[in-house]
Amino acid sequence: MTPIPFSGILFDLDGTLVDNMMVHHRAWQRKLGELGLDYTIERVKEEIHGVNTEILERLFGDRYSPDERLAISRDKEAAYREIFAPELEANTVGGALEFIKHAYAQDVPMAVGTAGPEENAFFVIDGLGLRSLFGHVVHSGMVKNGKPDPEVFHQAAEGIGVPLSECLIFEDSVTGARAANNAGCPVVVLTTTHAREEFEGLEVAAFREDFRGLIIERQPEGGFLLAQ
Repeated sequence: MTPIPFSGILFDLDGTLVDNMMVHHRAWQRKLGELGLDYTIERVKEEIHGVNTEILERLFGDRYSPDERLAISRDKEAAYREIFAPELEANTVGGALEFIKHAYAQDVPMAVGTAGPEENAFFVIDGLGLRSLFGHVVHSGMVKNGKPDPEVFHQAAEGIGVPLSECLIFEDSVTGARAANNAGCPVVVLTTTHAREEFEGLEVAAFREDFRGLIIERQPEGGFLLAQ
């Protein structure tokens, strides 16, 4: 891996710090079953993507009002947290906690920029004991435009006082990597969710299975260097 210079780090959450996409699939399978749809987990993986309320509208048409779709969406996210609670630590991406603590010890400014709701974000961050290590957390309730719009990263960088152009981003999704490209930032992709081939056409500084082996070097002239 070619060393990457940076002044701050922005982390995505789902699929980047925790390998939890299958948990979301299981939560959807449970909720859809309660609503009368008997989906296999394979069908959920293939067909259930996007914003919760839009998924429900696509599946059920006008059967549910906007307020009812929002309530169902909240129920699904509560099911996700219930399922994931006993599995959280075991499903942390390899080396993630150690890397974040290593970065914090080096005084690296760090923030989280997630497309998930506030409850899910702090469920993971607090569950792993990381809140005090991040200078800022941006969740879906704080932005008007979701990824691949880079708004979430603009807010995250602003929250830690680092120019966005000097931030290094860790992501797992194609949409997230495109948001990093749109932000003009180098992006390291964790291949927890997508294969490398799916990122064709995007600028990716490095692909990693996990965080193990990554080190941060402080530079004499200022800033940091990500190496291995």
